[in-house]
Amino acid sequence: MKGVALAQDGYRTPPRPSRRTGERGFTLLEMLIVVALVGIMAGLAVVQFKHTPQKAKEAVLKEDLYILRDIIDQYFTDKGKYPSTLQDLVDAGYIRKIPVDPITGSSESWQIENVPAEEGEDAGGIYDVHSGAPGAGLDGTNYSEW
Repeated sequence: MKGVALAQDGYRTPPRPSRRTGERGFTLLEMLIVVALVGIMAGLAVVQFKHTPQKAKEAVLKEDLYILRDIIDQYFTDKGKYPSTLQDLVDAGYIRKIPVDPITGSSESWQIENVPAEEGEDAGGIYDVHSGAPGAGLDGTNYSEW
């Protein structure tokens, strides 16, 4: 018998494969490693996206405040006086409608800052706008200070 190894007792013994040739799949250790890696990646994603909705609302609020302040300045430049209400900006065609405060969800919650009346003059109208939302943003400053 050529090429066949005989055991010490004289019988043929088949070669031992390191793994069963008819079975395919993953070992328990391989599966645990993959599950652990997926869990770590999912945990990182949750932390990354936890504050995303709040960041989006705050970005919209900053943009709305910038636009409102810019429009108030344009109104003053064109008319020589500040608007007495935000609705004056809509009526004059500077904006289509008063924007909704994304934090409070209302267009009625804007806090307006009037120009102080100087001696002998009428009240100056709306000089600045702030959010009427309670609380603080992710950066720690109050929304009313933005």
